[in-house]
Amino acid sequence: MSQQVYFFGEGRADGNAEMRNLLGGKGANLAEMTNLGLPVPPGFTIGTDVCTSYYDQGGDHLPEGLEEACRTAVARVEKILGHRFGDREHPLLFSVRSGARVSMPGMMDTVLNLGLNDETVEGMASATGNPRFAYDSYRRFIQMFGNVVLDVDGARFEHALDAMKAARGTTQDTDLEADDLRELIGQYKAIVREEAGRDFPQDPWQQLWDAVMAVFRSWNNDRAIHYRAMHGYADEWGTAVNVQSMVFGNMGDDCATGVAFTRDPSTGENLFYGEYLINAQGEDVVAGVRTPRPVRAQAGVDDSLEQVMPEVYAELMQVVEKLEDHYRDMLDLEFTIQNNKLWMLQVRTGKRTGVAAVRIAVEMVEEDAIDTRTAVSRVEPEQLDQLLHPMIDPKAKVQVVAEGLPASPGAVSGAIAFTAEEAVQARAEGRDVLLVRRETSPEDIAGMEAAVGILTQRGGMTSHAAVVARGMGKCCVAGCGQLQIDEAGGSLKIGDRIYTRNDHLTLNGSTGQVIEGEVPTLPPSLDDNFRKLMEWANEFRSLNVRTNADTPADSELARSFGAEGIGLCRTEHMFFGEERIAAVREMIVSRTEDQREKALAKLLPFQMEDFEGIFTAMTGLPVTVRLLDPPLHEFLPHDAAEIDRLAMELGVEKSEMHAIVESLAEFNPMLGHRGCRLGVTYPEIYSMQAEAIIRAACRVKKAGHDPRPEIMIPLVGIDNELDRMRAVVQAKAEQILAEEGVKVDYLVGTMIEIPRACVTADEIAKKADFFSFGTNDLTQMGFGFSRDDAGSFLPSYVSGGILPSDPFQSLDQNGIGKLIEMAIELGRAENAHLHLGVCGEHGGDPDSVHFFHRAGLDYVSCSPYRVPIAILAAAQAALADSASAVATA
Repeated sequence: MSQQVYFFGEGRADGNAEMRNLLGGKGANLAEMTNLGLPVPPGFTIGTDVCTSYYDQGGDHLPEGLEEACRTAVARVEKILGHRFGDREHPLLFSVRSGARVSMPGMMDTVLNLGLNDETVEGMASATGNPRFAYDSYRRFIQMFGNVVLDVDGARFEHALDAMKAARGTTQDTDLEADDLRELIGQYKAIVREEAGRDFPQDPWQQLWDAVMAVFRSWNNDRAIHYRAMHGYADEWGTAVNVQSMVFGNMGDDCATGVAFTRDPSTGENLFYGEYLINAQGEDVVAGVRTPRPVRAQAGVDDSLEQVMPEVYAELMQVVEKLEDHYRDMLDLEFTIQNNKLWMLQVRTGKRTGVAAVRIAVEMVEEDAIDTRTAVSRVEPEQLDQLLHPMIDPKAKVQVVAEGLPASPGAVSGAIAFTAEEAVQARAEGRDVLLVRRETSPEDIAGMEAAVGILTQRGGMTSHAAVVARGMGKCCVAGCGQLQIDEAGGSLKIGDRIYTRNDHLTLNGSTGQVIEGEVPTLPPSLDDNFRKLMEWANEFRSLNVRTNADTPADSELARSFGAEGIGLCRTEHMFFGEERIAAVREMIVSRTEDQREKALAKLLPFQMEDFEGIFTAMTGLPVTVRLLDPPLHEFLPHDAAEIDRLAMELGVEKSEMHAIVESLAEFNPMLGHRGCRLGVTYPEIYSMQAEAIIRAACRVKKAGHDPRPEIMIPLVGIDNELDRMRAVVQAKAEQILAEEGVKVDYLVGTMIEIPRACVTADEIAKKADFFSFGTNDLTQMGFGFSRDDAGSFLPSYVSGGILPSDPFQSLDQNGIGKLIEMAIELGRAENAHLHLGVCGEHGGDPDSVHFFHRAGLDYVSCSPYRVPIAILAAAQAALADSASAVATA
């Protein structure tokens, strides 16, 4: 292989921040901080390509040449620090950490204090004059190495530690004496021997090789695989391994460890935020084992880092200012203080909530730190979804039973789930639950995703629960010390109140409050920062964004979010009101055209009323109305008693009604008598709907508004189908316009959702004013997957690498995408004025939006709450297109 190891130390590094794909984010930023002259403990990074090579050769031994390269790098660290790896008197210790190209907090493995054994621990005790520190470091190392490398159940070590603390009458690790820790080391080694079937390794070099391979293996542990699938990260990336000389925050009261953010990760406020622990190592902060203290002084706090170690705090603030000025972004920092000396262990772009992401982007533009292009590119479109989450209704009467830290905003209610497995099961059953844990760990990732909110007893704003919840956009309250959780017994005690799995709580992630029962919420209000970001996005995008809406209320909501019209108004959704469904059923059971038209006449005023409201809400903007699409049997009951009742209501013999229902049943209704096939068989249905649309548009026009109807014929696969249905619609439309004496411009087009329509799009385009791609059905028919049944096997396809993602959630660009591209090319070649859009759920998926931009569509359409997401994704697609053009120029 080419270079496998990249050194950093003494102000020089082999890498830099641009090399994250090779060095991982952590390694690249360690190199960058070193090059900036910041205090970084020396070490080296093993590249991600070595990880992929490790797997390519079987995953059971290190690639050739790596051990020699590591020995050379270790020698360089030894020369800088004056300590030697494995030396009995002045031992050099290392941390071994993972580091993917993107942040995956807690998903992979870390080993600290590597290099300790029965001999070097005594040398460390003697050299530091602090036996307690040495033994504490050794017992931590045995625990981490035993769990991560040797696969020993970590609970075994925790139980031994708890028993030792109980025997000494304390609840704090820091109260244990050196002799207690020495005894604990013996117990830990016995646990390793019992669980792993081997003695704890004493050779430091073997410890290093084993730890590196363990980190490589952790790339494919269950939680890392799940996290990658959740965020769409590629399995083939691999992880780097960072081997860095140890500095110690657990040597005494002049030592500490902490995590900080250059701005508040929950709100985005330009206020340095961090937490730290005296006499601790880094995992103590993020694991939530002890509740940390604030770095910055604040009201009611007398033990902040600023107060306890003011000189170190001042130096830290200088580092923070330098790093944010350099990276021009909000950063997440890890630091350790050893004997009052500051060391920087990590810097990375900080995970943040959607609210924070928008505020930081806008305020950094106002501070002249970045430009508007960067601001628009920096906010993940999906993060905007978090801004649209509800909040507690201030008028609601609430019973606050506990209060923790406001780790991730929003307001959610749910039943209590005590384990990740319970949460996953509940979601599968369609129930909302809150995951309630002492503290979360990476093993809980599936449950955290399944739950609507997360509540923890321990941990701070930088704990695993807080960081992961913010990344997911989940409401989270952390560090709620009043909780007493009995997982085995299935109960939660707060004060004198006891709750079980069937009880509901509400979390207010913006205040940290835990509230009894279910509480009313209000929709969120969007602030000026959101509006500014959307204004900038609108300046850059070329793809229009419409909404899928069937009511005036949804239309108004979507318009307030920036929708530029309606791309899909489903008329069948208007048929299920009590009076309306009766008329629909009367139409279905009609035996003659006259009977059907009489029933349809009852529906006409209802349809007109709906369209008037929608056209008014969308005045000046296009409204695409899809004519009746689903098969008629969906409007009829299927229970025998209900069929009998319907027969009585309609004055039909029971036997005849049962025969009608039976006659409408189909083996495969999604491919049956639906869409334009209904219109061909019963043209009076589409004629009535065309009358309702055009007459409503005329009335709205007379009221001083500007209706712009677009009538869409669904499920066309043959040009003659559209030709016939267009004739029906146009005949009725022209008749109504003549009667009303009003001029209303309208379009007639079709939904492209059948593969045959894509390959014959040139023929269909001759008769269409527009195409709207119905990507839900197009995906279903293109793959031969049933949307209703694919859930039984699609997860296996995705987890097994057969498909990169669920094609019903993110467009299959290599297959279905080619059908769309073919239809675009054929359609526009025949009809240069053809309007092109998409109205499937893919219209609100950012990756799919990028494809639609590249394909040259005029618009996408999505649900109202996805409109801001689609707008931002469209802007980012245009910016990416522009950047690509510049790069190739």
